[in-house]
Amino acid sequence: MQKPKAPAVKNQFANVPTALITRDVAKFVEPTGNVYESLNVIARYSNQVAITMKNEINEKLAEFGNGPDNLEEIHENREQIEISRMYERQPKPIQVALEDFKESKVYWRNPAKETAE
Repeated sequence: MQKPKAPAVKNQFANVPTALITRDVAKFVEPTGNVYESLNVIARYSNQVAITMKNEINEKLAEFGNGPDNLEEIHENREQIEISRMYERQPKPIQVALEDFKESKVYWRNPAKETAE
């Protein structure tokens, strides 16, 4: 009996560069008017991306079940290893958050500013 193949995983972060890039901090100030507020928005969005990515990989790896742990099963499960490697090659959540913030794909609001106006 053949083992079930891992489902194909689409790479939703294909447009995000994986290498570190020096960025102009002044460009992050433009949307919010405050560098600290911009960094706070980026950090919070990065946490959301990290949680989403973690949930995705956990769902994919849960399909393989939790059998007894022995070295033979670990080496034989190539599909599970390939899924893990694919997620390791993806850009880090902070890089995804920076790109999305730069492209204005992130929605945020500041309730303190809304009540002051």
